Amino acid sequence: CSLKSSLPLLSNEEDPHVTASRAQILDKATEYIQYMRRKNHTHQQDIDDLKRQNALLEQQVRALEKARSSAQLQANYSSDSSLYTNPKGSAISAFDGGSDSSSESEPDEPQSRKKLRMEAS
Repeated sequence: CSLKSSLPLLSNEEDPHVTASRAQILDKATEYIQYMRRKNHTHQQDIDDLKRQNALLEQQVRALEKARSSAQLQANYSSDSSLYTNPKGSAISAFDGGSDSSSESEPDEPQSRKKLRMEAS
């Protein structure tokens, strides 16, 4: 395979008998090498940009997974904390056996409320 046949700019399919001088072949080869270097450089820049974008996306995914696991942990903690309260919502001591009775006097309804009388008019 010759240098002339490997250069796309010199492949003359219309008239294969047309010959180019060595100087023309080398000139076209130099142009083609420079073109391919620019093209490769552009592709490398694209690859580097995609790698940066990929790294940012992976960082965002890790942050979202961490936030999700933190939210799940917090949700599990809040659902577990309901095991440590009685139906009235007050905390259950580890020593009281989970009874509803409380050592403090907590009335079910505030006693200071006045009953409203409905008067017939």
